[in-house]
Amino acid sequence: MVPLIATEHLSVRLQGVQIIDNVSISVSRGEIVTLIGPNGSGKTTLLKALLGLVPAQGTVSRASGLRIGYVPQHFARDRSLPMTVDRFLRLYVPRDAANDALHRTGAASAAQRQLASLSGGEMARVLLARAIAGKPDLLVLDEPLAGVDVAGEAAFYQLIAEIRGALNCGVLLVSHDLHFVMAQASRVICLNGHVCCEGHAQSVLRDPAFAQLFGPRAAAELALYAHHHDHSHDGHSHG
Repeated sequence: MVPLIATEHLSVRLQGVQIIDNVSISVSRGEIVTLIGPNGSGKTTLLKALLGLVPAQGTVSRASGLRIGYVPQHFARDRSLPMTVDRFLRLYVPRDAANDALHRTGAASAAQRQLASLSGGEMARVLLARAIAGKPDLLVLDEPLAGVDVAGEAAFYQLIAEIRGALNCGVLLVSHDLHFVMAQASRVICLNGHVCCEGHAQSVLRDPAFAQLFGPRAAAELALYAHHHDHSHDGHSHG
């Protein structure tokens, strides 16, 4: 399968500090590829390099005409600025596309509410709606659930899998929720400045590099979770 986006030997050095070094990854249509790693491991920087937001050495290849939807790690809301959700989305897409995206993300009831009044979970769905409104080929999400409770996280991650299926897009996701990674991801990439290990969840859990970063106890507990849950969260097969 031809990747939607791929890097070869990508490196980023900012202010004299090597952030990522010699990273080669790819994302294809229909995949959910999840980046995991400790704080400061370069996950956000890698996403920004893929999107052309920071200078990088190496190669980034994109499919012809690639449409990307992006949900950043942080989105600053000016609480003094009156703006409804509907108006916010229509800054980017026509009304019909905005309405469709809000329905897909379960946020249609918030259309006439002020952005400043939304909870963390509601804002996450609105930002996801903005990202999918243009029917992207690739959805890129950088820890989209800061400040969202556990129940909201589970529902949101299930929504991502449903959107992947509905739009037949690829998903590249940075997440700290390792349970989601084990249950939903097609592939897991463990990053710590470089790619420590990569593959299906079970193979990554067995890799000594994973245990070194997250601890042997986490690897053992998540392996048990994945064994019991890898068949029940996602109806799509990734062979």
